[in-house]
Formats: sequence, structure tokens, C-alpha cells
Amino acid sequence: MKKAIVFFFMVLSSAIFSQDKIAWFTDFAEAKQEAKYSNKPLIMYLTGSDWCSPCKQLKKDFFEDDAFIEKSKNVVLLKVDLPFREDIITPEQRTKNQVLQKKYNPKKSFPLLIGFNSKGKEVSRISSYSGGDPRYHFEFLEQLMHF
Repeated sequence: MKKAIVFFFMVLSSAIFSQDKIAWFTDFAEAKQEAKYSNKPLIMYLTGSDWCSPCKQLKKDFFEDDAFIEKSKNVVLLKVDLPFREDIITPEQRTKNQVLQKKYNPKKSFPLLIGFNSKGKEVSRISSYSGGDPRYHFEFLEQLMHF
């Protein structure tokens, strides 16, 4: 029994630690600067974290997957969240995110991932997610890492 409890806490702490390994920017200018400085591609992730069911499923199937967590070290990540609830992001962040949404996602297709090379040029995008099979998102990630 004692071994089972220790194992449970090891698994739990590992899961919490893995989630902390992903560093998301919330400011596009800062993310572009980091991409340029580190010579890494950038992924802009437009989501509705509290209302978009496909976004929630993509988070579980793709962003929380160990393979993504490992590969995320090779890209700069920018989250552009457009939640309905007002307590999730600050009013200032909401304004910034709305500006980005109008420019990069005028059709309001969620979830949307946009890939930029390290110089800030858009090179690819993938929208929507039907759930259960993130292979196209992994292909998007692999292709982006070769720009």
C-alpha cells in the first residue's frame, strides 16, 4: 500500500511538472523578439479557453501530450485567448488579443494555430479540430520546425 501511494504521488508530481515545462508568451511583440533572438519558429495559438470545445480537446490531445511538451522547447509559443468569462484575462490582455484576432483570424475559426518563421513571417496555419487525433497538428509542428 505504501508503495502504491508513493507511486501515485510520483506520477502526479510528474504530470504537474510536465505542464510547467511549457512557457507561453501572451504578448506578440515579446514572442516575436524571442523567436528572432533564439532563431526559433513561433506558434500563435488562438483559443477560446472557456467556451470552445475543440480548443479544450486540442489542449488535452496536443498541448498536454508528452511529445508536444518535448518539441515545444524548439519553438516559441504565444497564446491568444479570447474567453467569454472576464476573470480569465485582464482587460488590457483582452484588448491586445482582440486586435490580434481581428488581424490574424477575422473569420473567427477556433482553434487556430499560425506558424511564423524566426523572422516573423507567417509560413503556415491549421484551424479547427475534431478531437481524438492530433496527427495533423503534429505534422504542422514538424513542418514549422524546418522553416
